[in-house]
Amino acid sequence: MIHVRRRLVRAAAVTVGGVALAQAYPPLDWQWLAWCALVPFLLVALATGPRAALGWGCLGGFAFFLPLLRWLNFTFSTYSAIPWPLTWGPTSLLAAYCGLWFGLVTAAVSFVARRRGAAPALAMVPFFWVAAEWIRSVLFSGFPWGLLGYSQYLQLPVIQIAELGGVWAVSFVVALMNAALAAVVALPLRRGLAGLAVGVIVVGASLGFGAARLRAPVSGETFTISVMQPSIPQPLKWDERFAESTLRTYFGLSGQLRRGESQLLVWPETSAPTVLRRDPVLTAAVIGLSREIGAPVLVGSVDVEGGRPPTLRNTVFLLDERGVVGRYDKIHLVPFGEYVPLAGIIGFVRGWAEFISELEPGAAAVVFPGPPAPFGVVICYEGIFPGLVRDFVKDGARLMINMTNDAWFGLTAGPLQHLAMYPLRAVEHRVALARSANTGVSAFIAPTGRIVRRLPLFERGLITERLPLRSVTTLYTRFGDWLAYLGLGVSAAALALAARPANLSRDSRSATGSPRRAERGGSGGHVGAPGSK
Repeated sequence: MIHVRRRLVRAAAVTVGGVALAQAYPPLDWQWLAWCALVPFLLVALATGPRAALGWGCLGGFAFFLPLLRWLNFTFSTYSAIPWPLTWGPTSLLAAYCGLWFGLVTAAVSFVARRRGAAPALAMVPFFWVAAEWIRSVLFSGFPWGLLGYSQYLQLPVIQIAELGGVWAVSFVVALMNAALAAVVALPLRRGLAGLAVGVIVVGASLGFGAARLRAPVSGETFTISVMQPSIPQPLKWDERFAESTLRTYFGLSGQLRRGESQLLVWPETSAPTVLRRDPVLTAAVIGLSREIGAPVLVGSVDVEGGRPPTLRNTVFLLDERGVVGRYDKIHLVPFGEYVPLAGIIGFVRGWAEFISELEPGAAAVVFPGPPAPFGVVICYEGIFPGLVRDFVKDGARLMINMTNDAWFGLTAGPLQHLAMYPLRAVEHRVALARSANTGVSAFIAPTGRIVRRLPLFERGLITERLPLRSVTTLYTRFGDWLAYLGLGVSAAALALAARPANLSRDSRSATGSPRRAERGGSGGHVGAPGSK
């Protein structure tokens, strides 16, 4: 009966922690929860064996990702043939996969605690966490949604350290503070307070750096850019019967610009209701628009090249009064959205949903030369990959643009969570960023990560802003994911060291109860009282 009660307590603890962490992200944005929501995970990890900790961490991770990603269920229920409630199946599978990485972190913490003690295990938490997040962001094409650092996107003093180590630096500091709080509960009083002091010092130093960077004067050249949010519902977007009214909306909004008022006009991803290069009437109309407003126009379109079957790409075209003067083909495609992985085996899923396409990726990042300065474009969720945006900046982009169509997700938290990642991209490179989204959220983001201006979901409009051009090269731009690599190296070294035979220290006994129990991988101990019986 005692064991059942302990299991129930642990299940409740990690579930509450996971659900609480989800509330730190849009739509609620209760960012403060991220600083303590991992504490139950860590206490359970210290009180159980690695195998049990893996299971509890996976459960808590699932409890985090399922509510965080629930917006996907809208897409499956609206645009697929999967009947309700089976529409929750794909979302649950993705949540379970992402939750696995929580479990791997808690298992690693438990393993080190049982072999070397609770204090060394807690010291490794930020390294384990960053390593796990980075691997999840690159493995199987990557899915870096819900990274811990993104929870702080509205806290400008906190996120300024992203220029040093990317979003990983913010995740590191937040994870470290969670470990410091867990130390107060799990360690003897003096050592627990020492751990808390370390956490407070690191957070204080990060905030001090952030405050200093926010006070730094902004100087240099500026760029005036306009973005359009036409708010075309997804069912109408590719309906030939509504193509004329869709284009009237586009040109009506674009026509609000007076000549010389803006230096670049941006339409959203796949905004052209036809294949632009095969539609001379639309191409001529956009060229005429560019001549009228005195600025180039960025237009998203599906592009088709010959062959049987033809090659389809998600493309951005830059047009001015001379015609098409540049293009960029999307590099990082959305799995099960723009292509089907292992198509030879599971290609049948294409018939399940209308949002599944079969596109070909582009070959390389393209930096448009301007005018008036070089800029890069990331399409849809390409912008959530730090390394990809860095490629554009390293190649000379002084402004970044995101063109997206989040209409697939309706009035859910999906578009809001998508927007929340771009302040980190801006800070990482001290580059201003403009977003043009079909149904929202279109926005301008300053190099400090501040969202200068935004259009709410499904509000139709055109907004113009003067943004500074990038004039510095940050540490993150220069060295990229060095902190993630450090996390991987330290994590591997810590696990290897813990695997070596050694006598259990006094901290280890306090965390595991007894050497014999540790060897068996037992799960004794209450949450918050490691080793108690």
